[in-house]
Amino acid sequence: MKVVAFNGSPHKDGNTAVLLGAVLHELESRGIETELIHLKGPLSGCRACFSCYEKKSGRCAQEGDMINLCIEKMAEADGIIIGSPTYFADLTPETKALIDRAGFVAKANGDMFRRKVGAAVVAVRRAGAIHVFDSINHLFFISQMIVAGSSYWNIGLGREEKDVENDEEGLATMRKLGENMAWLINRIKD
Repeated sequence: MKVVAFNGSPHKDGNTAVLLGAVLHELESRGIETELIHLKGPLSGCRACFSCYEKKSGRCAQEGDMINLCIEKMAEADGIIIGSPTYFADLTPETKALIDRAGFVAKANGDMFRRKVGAAVVAVRRAGAIHVFDSINHLFFISQMIVAGSSYWNIGLGREEKDVENDEEGLATMRKLGENMAWLINRIKD
């Protein structure tokens, strides 16, 4: 069993990475293999060319960036975590590119993420995180995925790099998310 996580922050080792690391550590402690992928740009958004519907290859027609690699990793995984910081109450462009292109390809190819376990993770300084959380979860719901929850929304507070390490409630929420996600994946695989 494997979970792949995507860090949509431009800061490879920032707050989003810390939060994702807490979830992945919990998953690993419960026997789930994990992989963390940092979304490196530039990443283009979906162009609505519909080539994925015509070709049905499980790939986006746009080449030259890492999105097709991400789609492959998502298709192979039992669980998918997407993490993003909050920028003006919204996702980063890298996270949005992944959601739009991977979501479109998945729909075009028989809902290829169907019944995988999904979870959103959001880093925020102060406000706007719920919109980001909802936006990521919309991908999971429209993809017929099963969304894992925690003891609170999967959000950690921090502004400067690694500030979320001081957010005890946020880190506890991430650990509980990892625990619940592992439980859910194990039940689905039984």
